[in-house]
Amino acid sequence: MKSIGGNARPLQVLLVEDSPGDVRLTREVFREANMSINLHVVSDGVEAIAFLRHEGAHVHAPRPDLILLDLNLPKMDGRKVLAHIKGDDSLKRIPTIILTTSESELDIVKSYQLQANCYLSKPVQLDAFESLVRSINDFWLTKVKLPNRRPDESSIDRPKSSSSSKMTPETPTVSREGQRGEQVALPRMSRD
Repeated sequence: MKSIGGNARPLQVLLVEDSPGDVRLTREVFREANMSINLHVVSDGVEAIAFLRHEGAHVHAPRPDLILLDLNLPKMDGRKVLAHIKGDDSLKRIPTIILTTSESELDIVKSYQLQANCYLSKPVQLDAFESLVRSINDFWLTKVKLPNRRPDESSIDRPKSSSSSKMTPETPTVSREGQRGEQVALPRMSRD
């Protein structure tokens, strides 16, 4: 795990937004708040998928550290983009924040069902919008610890445990009921 805010490399943020005004404001606030952000912008859902899959004009696109996703997009709805991201093993670890004008309870529930990491409603006042974008930077790009960027890494960092406990591959497992009633195998902790 890494804290991307303290990292020397530029942060890659994908903004999926069709409003030129919102794009301009987001770009300006990020530029003022955090010079280490490379903001990549796509204006519709189809282009977002192409960016994430490195297709067409986006063949050399970087893997984003964070995705800011509007719901009401041309060509492909943001909900479908979110479903694609969270349904793809190589993309689902990328934190995806819904940033939309919708305050509909149905949109909020559906976004969380599709595993959005957070749902933010865009305020209509300029200063409130700027404050919201700054808070995204302050939390998601400064404080949050995220997995390494590349999904093809052979080892995934595990949470640190106390020095007296360790997990071993041959350690027996304990079963418990998962979220949907399925059985989940959990490794037992052994004490040395």
